[in-house]
Formats: sequence, C-alpha cells, structure tokens
Amino acid sequence: MRRSPVETVLGAVVLLVAVCFLAFAYATSAVLPVQGYPLKAVFAKIGGLQAGADVRISGIKVGAVTAQTLDSGTFEAVVHMSIMPDVHLPRDTVASIASEGLLGGKYVRLEPGHLNAYLAAGDTVTATKDFRSLEETVSEMIFLATQNSNGLR
Repeated sequence: MRRSPVETVLGAVVLLVAVCFLAFAYATSAVLPVQGYPLKAVFAKIGGLQAGADVRISGIKVGAVTAQTLDSGTFEAVVHMSIMPDVHLPRDTVASIASEGLLGGKYVRLEPGHLNAYLAAGDTVTATKDFRSLEETVSEMIFLATQNSNGLR
C-alpha cells in the first residue's frame, strides 16, 4: 500500500502540535522544582507526605519538599524543604501537614508568625503540628459524642 505525501505531512503536523501541547502543559504546570533556600521541619507523623509535594502559605505554593529522612535518635520524621528565595519566614512560623481532600495528596502548610527575626538557609522550623488522619479525627468525634451522651444520662 502506497502512502501519499499529504498523509505524511499531516502526520508530522499532528505530532508537532502534540509536542507543542506537552511543552506548554509542562511549562505552565507547577511540577518544576523550586529553587530556593533549604529548611527543615521535624514531625512525629507525616502521613504519606512525598518528596516533591508542595509547601504552601495561604494556599499558594512557595516551595517544595525535597526529601524526608528519619532521625535515628528520636525516630521522628525530618522533612527537608526548598523555599523560594523571595519568601522570608519569621522564626515563629508553624509547619503542619495538610491534605488536599479525601483523595488528594499531602502538602506542608506554613503559617508565618509575627517575629522580626527570620529563618535562614538550613534552619529548622521548630513549631510543628503532626498529621491527623481522617480515621483519627472521626474516632475522636465518635469518642466525644459518646462521652457527652453518657454524661447527660
């Protein structure tokens, strides 16, 4: 079976458009690594947080999780992050692990404090809140509901 030159040119145009679409999607998405200064935070539980996860302030991405390690002395999770260079975090910033929803991924939520002293490259965020799973939250609500109903009887 013989192919015409029009089919070959049309196929090349379709492939070129597909490559342009993929390049545009990659460039406009937030999957590019964040270049900035390193910070650490120590948590008892990180609930499945992955390297590459977002670091956000007020829902806006300001960094990324670069790695996670286990402190061999305390057996706590150490989360390594890269924060954009133009974001200056006060020393009393609070870090917590949050979920994007029931089926969403995890991310690090930063709540900046009010001190005039700022975290420098390599510093550790000392105020952290551990991850609370949906199961833990529901079981606590059930426990509180049964305690209240037992106390009223």
